[in-house]
Order: sequence, then C-alpha cells, then structure tokens
Amino acid sequence: MKFITVDTYEKLSRQAANIISAQVIIKPDSVLGLATGSSPVGTYKQLIEWYRKGDIDFSRVTTVNLDEYVGLSGKDEQSYRYFMNKNLFEHVNIDLANTFVPNGCAVDLAGEGEQYDAHIKALGGIDMQLLGIGHDGHIGFNEPDDVFVKSTHVVELHESTVKANSRFFANEQEVPRLAITMGMVSIMQAKKILLIASGKQKRDILEKAFYGPITPRIPASILQLHPDITVIYSEE
Repeated sequence: MKFITVDTYEKLSRQAANIISAQVIIKPDSVLGLATGSSPVGTYKQLIEWYRKGDIDFSRVTTVNLDEYVGLSGKDEQSYRYFMNKNLFEHVNIDLANTFVPNGCAVDLAGEGEQYDAHIKALGGIDMQLLGIGHDGHIGFNEPDDVFVKSTHVVELHESTVKANSRFFANEQEVPRLAITMGMVSIMQAKKILLIASGKQKRDILEKAFYGPITPRIPASILQLHPDITVIYSEE
C-alpha cells in the first residue's frame, strides 16, 4: 500500500493522471476501471490535456465504469454515462464502443449485473481501477452493509450519499434512490487500484478505512487486502 499526500487538488489530479497515463503507455490495450463524481474531474482534464499534446493514446483502451443511477438513460445529463462522455470520452481518441457503463434502465437489473461481471471477466479483468471514497467509506456505490457484496448489484443509496450527491442536482428530491454498482470481486481483482480523495473532511474516513478494522460497515476497508494499491490524498 502506497500513500501519497499533496497539498492541492491540482497536484492530486496531476499525480493521478500521471499514474493512469503510465499504465496506458506501458500497456496500450489496458482495461481501465473508471469513476465519476467531483474527485476525478481534474484527473480527466489532465489526461485530455496530455492527449492533445500527443503524450497519450487511448485508441486501444477499454473502460468499465463502476456504477450508474437506476432509471437514468445515458442521455440524461445526470447519468454517469453522460458524465463520462462529457468529461473524458468525447475529448480523446477512445472508441466509444469500448467504453462500458452499467445500464441503469435495463428491464432485468439483476441480469444486467450478471452480464456486466461476465463482460469484465471476458476482458481479462481490470488492469487499473480508479476509485474515490465517500464520507461513509463507500466505494462505487457499495454502501455500508452487514456483508461485502461480491457481484454487480442494485443498491439503495443511504441518505448521506443522496445528500452528498444532491449538489449535482437541482434539489435533493431529484437524486435517484437506487443505483447499480460493481461489486467487490471485480474491484478487488483489479491488478492495480488507484484511490483519490481530496479535502480535510476525507481524512477521518481514510484513517478508518486504511488503519482500522476490515469491516463491511466501512466498505473501503477491504482495500487493505489488495496487493497493489496507491492512495493519493490532497489536503485542499
């Protein structure tokens, strides 16, 4: 486990982008597990800048995203598919056919989860998984629970998560209460994990997740068992 502490979000973003770009340069056909939310926005901006300079090539990269809101189509501006398109995919030379996000509008959501897991397995697993961390320790939308859920599944979002995500919506009532999220098996089987967190308000949960007991009540704590994880924390 490797911890990197920086003093600004800009430095965090640059450091994270550097690790991801190194992965793609070393293995041009990498399978990248990607995340949404405010934490990775700066990282994606840096990757776009380096792509425009000719420093990184996404043409052979495949991506799989962690999660999606249930009930939102990819055209909805609040969906994670839309987020990824606007914040990364449309600005680099990645083949959109090789970018995958769980289908939150699937008629059979359980079946969608099974297919998503099977697809990740068929790709050979994830080479590098990018993660954020919630204030309650959730990764993806794996919320605090009595058990670690293995497979991609539908989860009812905790009120704290709904409240935290309401900043992206007009009001809290518009935030979906259900999401479909990658489970712990696909995350933990990633060859490398990169977790980013910014702000002093994340310090406490990082300490609990990486220095406390491994418990499904703090989902990120399972990452202590991963053989190759880097955590980048920005105090800003």
